[in-house]
Amino acid sequence: MKKLLFIFLILSITVSKAQNKVVSKEKIIEINSSAVVLENAVLAGGLLYRIASFPSKYCTPRPVDIWLPENYSEDKKYAVLYMHDGQNLFDATTTWNAQEWEVDEVASQLMNNDITKDFIVVGIHNIPEIRWQDLFPEKVMNFLSVEDKEVLFKEAVKNNFSIHLKGDAYLKFLVEELKPFIDKTYAVHKNKENTFVAGSSMGGLMSMYAISEYPTIFAGAACISTHWPGAEPKDDNKLAEAIFNYMKANVPNAGSHKLYFDYGNKTLDENYPKYAPRVDEVLSLKGYSNSDSMNLFFEGTDHSEKSWQERIHIPFTFLLKK
Repeated sequence: MKKLLFIFLILSITVSKAQNKVVSKEKIIEINSSAVVLENAVLAGGLLYRIASFPSKYCTPRPVDIWLPENYSEDKKYAVLYMHDGQNLFDATTTWNAQEWEVDEVASQLMNNDITKDFIVVGIHNIPEIRWQDLFPEKVMNFLSVEDKEVLFKEAVKNNFSIHLKGDAYLKFLVEELKPFIDKTYAVHKNKENTFVAGSSMGGLMSMYAISEYPTIFAGAACISTHWPGAEPKDDNKLAEAIFNYMKANVPNAGSHKLYFDYGNKTLDENYPKYAPRVDEVLSLKGYSNSDSMNLFFEGTDHSEKSWQERIHIPFTFLLKK
């Protein structure tokens, strides 16, 4: 918990100033040539490709995995689901905790049963040392008072932590560099209606942030076990309050988007049920109904890939249903 607090203290004021540029054709060709099939990946179906270090002008280069379903064909068009924490999605034999989301199993079953449209999954690996800086919704800091920012800044300095938020740069990487590469390299639909984003915990916050900052890019977001406290759970949480105020101002209005949220009540998830009414409030304010939003409670589930695997078919179906 102390480490979590330290990471929380990083989440203060800096705004990324990366220039708006897209990946050139030459860079796309270079990246494509470095994508390799993971021959030893333990999968239920399909193929898993990896770009070991996807270059970026905006954020730290990192691995990116691209999962293509069984019988993937250039003669078809596929929707695209972008997911955070990509190293935890497909193969438990290589994850830090021997757990996985079983994305390939669930996605294959849904497509084989003709429940969802055909889709591929792009898994963006996290870098553990800077995961929180990358995935924290940067503009949330604008919804903190000057006094609250100063408190966070002083505590960060006291604990010798660099203050450098990277959430906006991470999104620019996803939208301006990674998505153009995926669009040019694979047989996918490029439009908003077939582009989705998903993640858990801080990845849930980032998925909410992605659809809020780029509502013309993403049609839907799955925010699983979203870490509403923002960092260390505590009473009178100013950061959580800022997150919901950001959402009221920036979550897209209902009409052409789908929003999925969920939460359990064990381990870290035990801190989330009290925020469920705030999520419902935002969804109602923005005009969402049961047809285009969910905020589901899963009794007895904890904050782990195992728990998320057991219910991931629900958001996948909700977002990608035919």
